[in-house]
Amino acid sequence: MKKQFLQIIGGIFVFQFLLCVLSAQTVTLTFTGQDAANNYVQLNNVTVTNLTQNWQENITWPDFTLTMQQGTGIDIHQPYFNGSTIQLSQNNPNPFNSTTEAKLSVFEAGDVTIQISEISGKIIDFHKTFLLPGTHLYRVHIATAGTFVMSAQQNGKTSSIKMVNNSGGSYDGIEYIGIAEKVGTSSPQTKFHNRGNTTNPFNSGDMMEYVGYATINGESVESQHITQAQEMSQTIVLQFAMTQILPVCPPCPGTPTVTDIDGNVYNTIQLGDQCWMRENLRTTKFPDNTTIPVGSDSSSTGPCRYGPNNSISEASYSGFLYNWPAVMYGAASSSATPSGVQGICPTGWHVPSNAEWTQLTDYVSSQSEYTCGNNYTYIAKALASSIGGWYSNPGNCDIGYDPTTNNATGFSALPAGSYDATYSYVSFHHRASFWSATENEENKAYGRFLHYNSSYVTTDAANKKSGFSVRCVRD
Repeated sequence: MKKQFLQIIGGIFVFQFLLCVLSAQTVTLTFTGQDAANNYVQLNNVTVTNLTQNWQENITWPDFTLTMQQGTGIDIHQPYFNGSTIQLSQNNPNPFNSTTEAKLSVFEAGDVTIQISEISGKIIDFHKTFLLPGTHLYRVHIATAGTFVMSAQQNGKTSSIKMVNNSGGSYDGIEYIGIAEKVGTSSPQTKFHNRGNTTNPFNSGDMMEYVGYATINGESVESQHITQAQEMSQTIVLQFAMTQILPVCPPCPGTPTVTDIDGNVYNTIQLGDQCWMRENLRTTKFPDNTTIPVGSDSSSTGPCRYGPNNSISEASYSGFLYNWPAVMYGAASSSATPSGVQGICPTGWHVPSNAEWTQLTDYVSSQSEYTCGNNYTYIAKALASSIGGWYSNPGNCDIGYDPTTNNATGFSALPAGSYDATYSYVSFHHRASFWSATENEENKAYGRFLHYNSSYVTTDAANKKSGFSVRCVRD
């Protein structure tokens, strides 16, 4: 009996020892960003390089953890075809006057990075999205005259073109128009993997380098490089030299930020008696950790989300567009103040009713410093962001007239546009669209809208299939 007891104790010891060894072999890295004033920065992607073992991983939003093991892990990438190619066709017209178009052909499904840079190498716009095989049409907007390079990269393969702009426009941007031609190939042989892990070799003490990329004040920027020997799990803070332009209005007392189920952090803003999110919701999951499906043209009344301008990567900056069923997550319509509808919002927060939106606009209208031209109805500029690529418009009190004078409230409404079940992705850079928790009729619900060529905040009923931005209000 004593011998058996010792064998059991010995077995337990060996098992615990093996657990400790296995744990020691796993290193998990978590990345976050800060600006020059140590304010939180939403990362777009992070490049991890093992200088000792000579490999590199690119982690894209919203997955900002990477697990490395001294052994075989799980590949972060999702390969589809072997021998794939990518081809960027010469833009037309070229030379051009502020706006031109270019076609991009990809022969495998996957993430594609597109950027516009000056001939000196300075990046003026950065666009990352998931593309299906085919030829895709992009519209390029350039704010200054000169020679520029447009490049597209997928799986380490790059295609570039040179473009000449004769006259400046209102902003720099890459606009997705749609698929021009599908590739006539058989269905791809997809290999699915868990994100956030790597099969690349790693040993404790390997020399690593970490670089983050984010959009700050409308500009794509790179963090300072961190180079260090990595021996244990750690949260890596990536520091950016630029300081975010934050509103003068204070955050909500006691609640300067709120975090959703994905770990996304949102700044808050106190306006009157209400505490609002200062950024558009970008969660990929409901509060119970259920994934919100990515929508398509065939989506009906089921809950789904869309990337603004058909770009999932754009959601890291502008937030996702959600249809009304996703926003409500099974809750009934509400006209109350507060609405009492948590819906898609984090715990302790709720989807604003139409009446709560009215409470917001009434407060802004009552404050003379937020109105334009001594007209209490001209409040759109005070709520619209000063960055984000609003189209220009000559009306003195319109959002598009000198957008740098926008955002007196700090609400920072971005022109993320909308998804329309009939016309697909519309109004990017033209309009900010927000859902309320209040139904208008069986197939419609109320929304709030800001347009680049208007001084008003408008209310209208929209089809529940539409994809709009979401702002949550604290309970």
